[in-house]
Amino acid sequence: MNKQTYGVIVRPLVTEKSSALKAEANKVVFEVQKAANKIDVKTAVEGLFDVKVTDVTTMIVRGKHKRVGKSFGRRSNWKKAVVTLAEGTDLDVFGAAAPEGAAEGTPAPEQG
Repeated sequence: MNKQTYGVIVRPLVTEKSSALKAEANKVVFEVQKAANKIDVKTAVEGLFDVKVTDVTTMIVRGKHKRVGKSFGRRSNWKKAVVTLAEGTDLDVFGAAAPEGAAEGTPAPEQG
């Protein structure tokens, strides 16, 4: 893994639509660098999360026009990548999967 691997993925996108994609089609959604291509995204996801990627779809999300008082502005464009994982592969983006439902270092909930 090189330095570029860590710079490709900006953040995971957790929305209702991305959660439904994860549950139904085993797809995960990320915001990625605008200059990144599909091959960069695939190698970054496989290297960082140790999963097998079968397909990557990228799209440019156009920035919205916004207004604050009298002044008008525009948000920046950004790139979104929908990554399809291989059958039987699971990816927990936040690493929240812990045994017994408790995170490491936190006490388990009391029974009673």
